[in-house]
Amino acid sequence: MSSATEAPQPIAAAPVALPVTERIIREVWPSVTAVPAAAALGKNLIRSIILAPLGWLLLLPIYFLKVLPFVAKRYTLTNRRLMIQRGLKPKPSHEVALSEFDDAQIAESTIDTFYRAATINVLSQGKIVLQLPGVPDPESFRHAVLDARTAWAPRKNYQ
Repeated sequence: MSSATEAPQPIAAAPVALPVTERIIREVWPSVTAVPAAAALGKNLIRSIILAPLGWLLLLPIYFLKVLPFVAKRYTLTNRRLMIQRGLKPKPSHEVALSEFDDAQIAESTIDTFYRAATINVLSQGKIVLQLPGVPDPESFRHAVLDARTAWAPRKNYQ
C-alpha cells in the first residue's frame, strides 16, 4: 500500500509543565476603620445628621491616606500569597504564603456594621501571622482567601 492513502499519525509529545505565574485574585483597600479612633468619632458625628459634614471632613484625610504616595496601603490576594502592599508602585511590606497558614478569621470585636468592615486575622498553628485591619466586606474577602488557599495550596484537609 502506498503511504499517500494512509492518514498521518500524530507524534506523541512529552507533557510539559508550564510555570504558574503569580496572578492577583483580589485586591482591597482598607477602610477608614483601620484608624479606629477617627472612625468611631466620624461615625458618631455622621449619625448626628447636623454634624455630619464635620464627620465627613474628619474622615476625608484618612480616606485619602490609602492613595497618597508612600502611604498607600492595600491587601492583595494572589494565587501564591496574601500580602499587605504599600506605595503607589506596590511593594509587599508583610506577606504569608497560601501554604503557610491554617485559617483566616474575622475578629468579632472589630466588626463595624456602619462601615461594613472588620479586621481579618490569618492564623498558623493557632498564632496570628498576619493581621488585616479595616477590610471592607470582610466575610467575602475571608472566603476568597480560604478558597484560594484550598485551590492553590492543597496540602492538608482544611475545615
